[in-house]
Amino acid sequence: MNQPIKNRDILQLLLVACTVASISCSSPSKEEKNSHNISDNSPNEAFDIAEAVKVCEMQLEKTIQKVTDLSKHPRLIETDQQEWKQVPNGRLVWTSGFYPGILWYMYDLSGKEKWKNEAIKRTEVFESFKTITAHHDIGFMMFPAYGNGYELGGKKEYKDILLTSAASLASRYNPEVGTIKSWSNEMHPRWKQHITIIDNMLNLELLFWAAKHGGDARFYEIAVNHAETTMKNHFREDYTSWHVLEYDSLTGEVLHRHTKQGYGDDSRWARGLAWGIYGYSMVYRETGDKQFLDFAIKITDKYLSLLPDDMVPYWDFDAPNLPQQERDASAAAIVASGLIELSTLVDDQNVQQKYMEAAVAMLQSLSSEKYSGNGKSDSFLLHSTGAKPLGHEIDVALIYADYYYIEALDRLSKLTTSR
Repeated sequence: MNQPIKNRDILQLLLVACTVASISCSSPSKEEKNSHNISDNSPNEAFDIAEAVKVCEMQLEKTIQKVTDLSKHPRLIETDQQEWKQVPNGRLVWTSGFYPGILWYMYDLSGKEKWKNEAIKRTEVFESFKTITAHHDIGFMMFPAYGNGYELGGKKEYKDILLTSAASLASRYNPEVGTIKSWSNEMHPRWKQHITIIDNMLNLELLFWAAKHGGDARFYEIAVNHAETTMKNHFREDYTSWHVLEYDSLTGEVLHRHTKQGYGDDSRWARGLAWGIYGYSMVYRETGDKQFLDFAIKITDKYLSLLPDDMVPYWDFDAPNLPQQERDASAAAIVASGLIELSTLVDDQNVQQKYMEAAVAMLQSLSSEKYSGNGKSDSFLLHSTGAKPLGHEIDVALIYADYYYIEALDRLSKLTTSR
């Protein structure tokens, strides 16, 4: 979610904003084990934030005419299709909150009451989800919707709903392990004990928010413990991550390191790295603990070293025959949003500029003819990969790709207008 960006020094903010205003956004070449240096490339046209937002609004205008059943939400658009496939707002459906979250961001970017009204209508239909304790996805389901409604829409009455949601999420914390249990064993029987996935890093934001807004102080401790344990166990020596860890529920010992959505158990799944970059940047913002900033930087630099020329990753960096493999625009959107925030948190001005340039280059690529849904479908973005090993959501439009894309635009817009 888009929290107020905290800069220690206003001069740093000015530097970042000026970089955005004048940046040339050609994509750098990729060298394994070497970070991109975007400034080395020949300049192209600067990224037009206003035009990108205009396209998003145009796409949403089409969507609201077609997506009218309040008991469902848009989830994906299949390859070569134009309209959103809608799925029920079920208690086990982790993507329920992204569409209302998108509407809140469009309200924030446009100031139009129309989008606020749409967002309210779409948010309030699943208030009862605040008591979900069966999985960790309550964070993804509630915070983009109710959190953005509180912060961007001024809906202070959402506070108690968010606090209840945080308590539900915290109920899955195992102090013997030091993490929140992500999935139930009934739904994921391959694993018999305590399951934690890298995606869970983003749900910690709900706990941090709740701790700051009158919730149990224990929420903060749980979030920090989860981040520290994940940092210790979920990442390899090269700062790439596993997807799924199974812990002994009683001792906290790591039993297995696996994947469900990556190419293989030991492969470098792109969206897993994206969750890490975004997650640890957010945790540093909330804690000010330098270990999390240092870790976010290390994950980021590794990720940047693996990217292809257009800054949009293959769905897994270790999948065979990479030039023929599908991309994952959702990972690029998540990283772009995370890097915009991370660029405001680092002290070194050269690093600030590197990360901001990388983020804007990602957004320019996502907004290009190759990846934009404009004129082809009702989505903002095309070419995301949700779960190729499971045989679904392969080279499609995904609602969470659109969510993190518009969040990145909102964050970037705030930086440029604060100059």
